[in-house]
Amino acid sequence: MQASGVPISVTALSYWQSGKRQPERQSSISAVRVLEDVLGLQRGELLSLLPPPRPRGLPSRRQADGVVKFPMEALRILLERVGAPHALEQQHRLNLLNLHDRCEIAAGGRQRSLTTRSVFQATADRQDRWILVYDHGGAPAPTLHQLRNCRSGRVEIDPEHGLTVAELLFDRPIHRGETCLIEYTLTNSGPPYPDCENTYYREFRRPIREYLLEIRFDEAEALRKCWQYARRGSAETEERRELHLDTAGGVHAVALDYGPGVFGISWE
Repeated sequence: MQASGVPISVTALSYWQSGKRQPERQSSISAVRVLEDVLGLQRGELLSLLPPPRPRGLPSRRQADGVVKFPMEALRILLERVGAPHALEQQHRLNLLNLHDRCEIAAGGRQRSLTTRSVFQATADRQDRWILVYDHGGAPAPTLHQLRNCRSGRVEIDPEHGLTVAELLFDRPIHRGETCLIEYTLTNSGPPYPDCENTYYREFRRPIREYLLEIRFDEAEALRKCWQYARRGSAETEERRELHLDTAGGVHAVALDYGPGVFGISWE
């Protein structure tokens, strides 16, 4: 690794291997790519082991510096309860190709629901489920429904840490090279609905080919400004682009070949 110009300590490697820490900074991601070459692995084989992106309905964990604080130990306990203790290590068996979030904002700027469509490609045979992790912060857990090409299995909720983990069981197992499209909706209780602090975003810990984010507003005429934002890897600056409402009272943003990083939409 040193010879490749990418220094990495034995301690850091040990932390990554044990799961105590994840390679998140751009320099760490570069080190993982070099490690793949050193070990003779296929491009992206190690990066695919990183946890999948988590929907962030309520941004209470996102700090001013863009860093997201997340209770990994609490997550592991929930995964054990749904019978998937090794899900974070095995999630690479399904490669997330495409992700589409549609967030419905009710009157008063509060989040009513989130509908997600995901397209996976199997990298191993007999893949029959996806483990959904939803971060709802201090709000009550939403209701999971309107499933397409899958059904809900075991669901576990941790109210203290604001986490929900659910099995999404495919209609049929898929095998290496096959794709699967699923769709589900998370609906918050209300009104009043949870306060989303005028933003919705995803934190991506591994690259994704395409991410489409839609925000639909009940009171679009009351908006003064709307923009997309992105914070890539360990970058200190945030990229912004102004968005304009469409005729249906919403906005959208697209990220191509994106990650690791945070990508979202804010409004006022």
